Amino acid sequence: MEQKRSKKSHSGVFITFEGGEGAGKSSVVQQLCSHFQSRQTSVVITREPGGTPFGDLVRHWLLAKEENIALGDWPELLLFLASRVQHIDQIILPALKQGKVVLCDRFNDSSIAYQGGGRSMGVDAVQELCMKVAGRIKPDVTILFDLDPIEGLARSKKVEKKESGNDGFDRLESETIAFHQRVRQTYLTLARKEPERIHVVDASQPLEVVYSDVLKIIDRQLTC
Repeated sequence: MEQKRSKKSHSGVFITFEGGEGAGKSSVVQQLCSHFQSRQTSVVITREPGGTPFGDLVRHWLLAKEENIALGDWPELLLFLASRVQHIDQIILPALKQGKVVLCDRFNDSSIAYQGGGRSMGVDAVQELCMKVAGRIKPDVTILFDLDPIEGLARSKKVEKKESGNDGFDRLESETIAFHQRVRQTYLTLARKEPERIHVVDASQPLEVVYSDVLKIIDRQLTC
């Protein structure tokens, strides 16, 4: 059952971008930032985990493949949530209260898909925790970049090799294909439950087509 949105406590617009590895979210977010700026709209780009100095540290702990860090499922989830609280308080909520457009690469849906679905920790249990952490902050629009995990991981490996000369994956990218398939299916299930908020875009298309599709969705949603 789709949950009712709580009354907004801010005047800004909160747009989140979700999807598996290599789906091309970052490139589209940068283009959207330029689009909003061309309209003289104040916009903030941020990401999870990250967005704050504490969040950047958490990002390193969560993604680094360090042999001396054996991170369990619950510590992983709680680190994500701790970073999110700081992110909301220091970056997202202040920007929204100032009437800005916030473009966020990943938010609650990522935790639900990766930990709830991918880690098999329970979608409902993780979703409940995410709602408690986020309080009344919920995305106005969420774009889900849908892509077959095999193709997405191949893209990630190519980008990593090009940018750093290293073709290795981070800790989450290194999970099994079955893990990434569970993540994808959880995302699609969430989209079916909340079609008014979550809009699925075929990320296997050329980047310019994906961007055009995303822009149409956002323009349509923000003028409703």
